Amino acid sequence: MVRQERAERTRQRIVEAAAEVFDHSGFAGASVSEILARAGVTKGALYFHFPSKEAIAEEIQGAEVGTLESAATATGPFLQAIVDVSYAMAAALRESPTVRASIRLAIESSFSEPSPGPYVASIDLVRTLLLRAQGEGSVRLDLDVDAAARFVISSFTGTQIVSQVFTRREDLEERLAELWAFILPGLAVPEWIGRLRLTAPEPVPAG
Repeated sequence: MVRQERAERTRQRIVEAAAEVFDHSGFAGASVSEILARAGVTKGALYFHFPSKEAIAEEIQGAEVGTLESAATATGPFLQAIVDVSYAMAAALRESPTVRASIRLAIESSFSEPSPGPYVASIDLVRTLLLRAQGEGSVRLDLDVDAAARFVISSFTGTQIVSQVFTRREDLEERLAELWAFILPGLAVPEWIGRLRLTAPEPVPAG
């Protein structure tokens, strides 16, 4: 059991170190030697867990999907949950090298065929929440939820990329507030617009 736990910690160190390198340098610019140095492990330990640099990248891809899980369990208002998950993703992009690396790997697609999995999961989540929002009366019944879900995820993706280019995502929350100010009138029943918060939720006090 102790050996298994030690192996799992080593594997996690490799993934975290690789994420930092991929985030900084991209897949093509990342070297195994740099990953080894950051992880503080031997080449033998790395190849025990991963047969190649590509295998580590595949492990990292899709890390951002976990950020969406809290939205999937939302009880309403469901349209507010969609807004809030965008801010949760913004926080994850600022705080987690693994999430940033996953996004960069998906955009660059430099080590494999493009993987739509994370985008499919995100679109499916937004679609589910939009359908629930229609049920609660906050979203227009004539809305094409499939098209709307694709548009929301595409808009978020473009917004975070532009924010990264201009400010390294320091202004991402401000840009998201602008995004929702434009998007929500096309989604929401008019009387609901004033009930929704377009900014990041207040942090929950500790304890």
